Amino acid sequence: MIDFEIFTKYSKPGPRYTSYPTAPEFNESFTDKNYEEILKNQDSKRPISLYFHLPFCRSACYFCGCNVVFTSKEDKKERYIEYLEKELELLSKVLDTKREVLQLHFGGGTPTFFTAKQLEKIIILIKKHFKNFHKEAEISCEIDPRFFNEDQLKVLIDGGFNRVSFGVQDFNEEVQKEIHRIQPLNITKKAVDLARNAGISSVNMDLIYGLPLQTLESFQNTLKLALQIEPDRFAIFNYAHVPWMKKTMRKFDETTIPSPATKLAIMKYTIDYLTGNGYKMIGMDHFAKPEDELFKAIEKGELHRNFQGYTTKGGADLIGVGLTSIGEGERHYVQNYKDLKDYEKRIDSGKLPVHRGIVLSEDDAIRKAVIMEMMSNFKLNIKAVEKRFNINFFDYFKDAIDELKEFIDEGLVFVDENMLEVSQTGTLLIRNICMPFDIYLKKIPENMRRFSKTV
Repeated sequence: MIDFEIFTKYSKPGPRYTSYPTAPEFNESFTDKNYEEILKNQDSKRPISLYFHLPFCRSACYFCGCNVVFTSKEDKKERYIEYLEKELELLSKVLDTKREVLQLHFGGGTPTFFTAKQLEKIIILIKKHFKNFHKEAEISCEIDPRFFNEDQLKVLIDGGFNRVSFGVQDFNEEVQKEIHRIQPLNITKKAVDLARNAGISSVNMDLIYGLPLQTLESFQNTLKLALQIEPDRFAIFNYAHVPWMKKTMRKFDETTIPSPATKLAIMKYTIDYLTGNGYKMIGMDHFAKPEDELFKAIEKGELHRNFQGYTTKGGADLIGVGLTSIGEGERHYVQNYKDLKDYEKRIDSGKLPVHRGIVLSEDDAIRKAVIMEMMSNFKLNIKAVEKRFNINFFDYFKDAIDELKEFIDEGLVFVDENMLEVSQTGTLLIRNICMPFDIYLKKIPENMRRFSKTV
């Protein structure tokens, strides 16, 4: 049993650790020249993962923290495709595009806000530059069921897409009105059926808990309806309320946002309900069926985490293309410009649209390995870390181990000379458990940390 009142003391601002160092540490001293040099010197035997940001939406979903451009104009989307082509041309001068592609992901915005013909243009551009796709490459697209039709699906299938992720968030009508995203169950079910009947091998559904007007009872019903559709995977995210970053979030009456205790109760119920119905918890916020490769990967301790979520495709360099896209390598992160005019201006000057980034120090690399392994697999092979980086783990992380003492005393974390392992209950606080290993976080007073709440 979880004492939710006690657990709420852990509700504090903290990173989601989609990267380490986290995005606030990226800086503008990292330039296109740095990135070009890195790409030129990358190991040509390492595979690559491609992320394309397709940023357009017709209207705002008030909960959304993504970088989006609102438009109803077709010429804006056509113009964007032209700039994707220009960016790919610039990339191909410094990146070995003959390297094997393990992943391709379309994210947004709303990728399916682009027409079938526009999606086809983008896929043709990609295949023009990247021809060496692994035969089992994961090729996926985020889909808004409200903007999805057979023509678009045919283009995706013909382009080799084998995974789709449907944004749902919540099936409750009152919650949908509040978040400005009306999406009846039948629209979602029709979209999922369309994909399955066309042979898409993996269907993911995104839900969010912690939204305004949600209750434990209302989310229980959302889960019940979601199971009727039987997705292969669920991504169930904790709503990140960051109104200082996203103006649309200021539209919410904050008194209607569920309390930390309610959110914990929702997540605890979600874990029990989905695991009781044949799914397994994968990482911090994902669930998968036993036959899914994510399920198999976590059983082997081989799960990886990147900006697209959890994946089995480790050891690949991530190349981000498009507005605000993020790339990642063994020792760097890089991010494109967020403003469309700046993005275009940079490309027009013949330069990659790099806005900021970071080169990882040895300490960054050690901490990244620890945090990402814990975020992915809820455990850490201490001896493997010591051998890989030639350190004494308990000397190097003495302060972090001291900070973890309260979690150890609560039975949420177990540590011996070989392993650090998080209990099933402790997984609800995995962000908190990783925070002691974050050296940058220690430099920021708690009342000055600009992150969403961990609980």
